[in-house]
Amino acid sequence: MVATLEDTKRQAIAMKLADMKALQNLLIANEQLFINSCNDSELCDRFRDMLEDDRKNLGVLETVIIQYGVQSEPKETFTKMIEEVQKLMKGSELTLFEKVSQHELLKHKQTMAGLLVHKAAQVVGADIEAAIVPLNTVNFENRAHQEQLKGVMEILGVRELTGKDPDQGVWARVQDAMAAMSGIIGGAVTRTKEEMNITEIISMDHRKVDTIFMEIEKTDNPQKLQEFFGQLYKDLSVHAEAEEQIVYPAVRSYYSDTQELYDEQAAMKQMLAQIKALNPSSSDFKAQIQQLKKAVQDHVKEEENDMFPQIRRNLSEAQMEQMATQFKEAKSTIQQEMAGIS
Repeated sequence: MVATLEDTKRQAIAMKLADMKALQNLLIANEQLFINSCNDSELCDRFRDMLEDDRKNLGVLETVIIQYGVQSEPKETFTKMIEEVQKLMKGSELTLFEKVSQHELLKHKQTMAGLLVHKAAQVVGADIEAAIVPLNTVNFENRAHQEQLKGVMEILGVRELTGKDPDQGVWARVQDAMAAMSGIIGGAVTRTKEEMNITEIISMDHRKVDTIFMEIEKTDNPQKLQEFFGQLYKDLSVHAEAEEQIVYPAVRSYYSDTQELYDEQAAMKQMLAQIKALNPSSSDFKAQIQQLKKAVQDHVKEEENDMFPQIRRNLSEAQMEQMATQFKEAKSTIQQEMAGIS
């Protein structure tokens, strides 16, 4: 059985996430340009706030892509569009008002892409929904930025046409619109802090794997079983390798059962290899999946009940966040190696 199967739906979502990351970098570059060319302190402050949010949201997007577990490059035509917009933003053909107008359209494009990924996840698999939860923050803040940019555009547009400022009350209307949007959307949106720590990022992996096991249990369709096991194989393999590179060596000095975790993961890898060789239509396939599930759940329980408390006792929040960054970087590298992406 092929473990790294080419599932077109999951690959399409991966490409959309790659597009979003490329666009996020463009948004950041635009806002830096706006700050450099802006001579209005209030507007500069608005752009700085957006820039701070967008830099944070780039990290959120990178986390989502790593947790999703399927690597891709942006669509070629999308990359060309990014390059064309960059030229316009850096050039002198457009006024600042026109550049900000284009930026607001890009924000709308990013918001719609995020919502599209969520809708696609609902169709394709619950494990994808579990992986992309932090994307809610990016979607929400892009909608908030759109409202703020409307206020910026009103001020710049009136100045460009008349040489005068618009009547006051622009920002009050913007704040009212944002408050109304928060009332409609905010309660349903999971807000995340700027950085996840190592226990939080590992827990996200654990919940995603739980979801894949549930999806496998719910179906007898051989094609779906192959698809879900292919994702399970990749997720568990990458997770285990990243833990063995980053987490276990770091906790060994204060967590006495670290070797047991290594041994459990070695056994898990052997079980994955055995299941990989089976036909999903065989009667033994689901039986062996159940054995794997039991082994993984026992391993998860040990990590979350025993290892996590030791990490929290011995590391500061900043140190746990730093370990999470190293863990995500390791996962990304391993995923790219598995996918054959240089």
